[in-house]
Amino acid sequence: MRKNHASSELTGLVESYDPDVLCLQEAFGPELPETIGHLRLAHATSANRLDLAVYYREERFADHECRTVSLKRGLHDMIAAPATERLVGVRMHDRVRDREIIVASFHAAPLTAMNSLRRNQIDAAHAALRELGEGLPTLMVGDYNYPLFQKRLSARIGLGGYDLTRSDKRTYSRYKVFRGHFDFATSSGMVIENIETLRKGISDHLPILVTASLKERAAAA
Repeated sequence: MRKNHASSELTGLVESYDPDVLCLQEAFGPELPETIGHLRLAHATSANRLDLAVYYREERFADHECRTVSLKRGLHDMIAAPATERLVGVRMHDRVRDREIIVASFHAAPLTAMNSLRRNQIDAAHAALRELGEGLPTLMVGDYNYPLFQKRLSARIGLGGYDLTRSDKRTYSRYKVFRGHFDFATSSGMVIENIETLRKGISDHLPILVTASLKERAAAA
């Protein structure tokens, strides 16, 4: 949300795309509304300068347990202190499928940090989500700040049972040097059918729309 500047666009995005879940990064927690259209706030970070949040469709989901997780910090975190909690995970009951799933909003360290730190953060985030519900279908979406060497990252997290899926178009192009796919999804027990990069708004990152289904549903179909 580019330090909350894009908050005015949230209602329009929800009305236009009718999502079941909304994951936010770089929000101002105290200013987050309890509802955005048909979505209700499940949980948000509270110890950050730039917060993360997850909203969900009340008619479909009942949230059971929420967790915020602090991940290993880089130099930028120590100096500018944008965030200590870089993960919000929500374990929810899907009324339609009659089973529990996990959805998470994630924000990795910026490009001032090494890829090794971001890999550490991604691994730790996945481990925290497994603790929230071992073996449950899991979808983690957000700003991974990982535009280069994504094939290596995909292979690494694949060893832990997660898949990496990029969007159809690049999501960041503010600077000529730093551009590419910064925002994507990692998942376990789900089929990512499509990730669409939406039109650019106020934020320096383009929003993405993830269409996903449970693997068991896809196999049955």
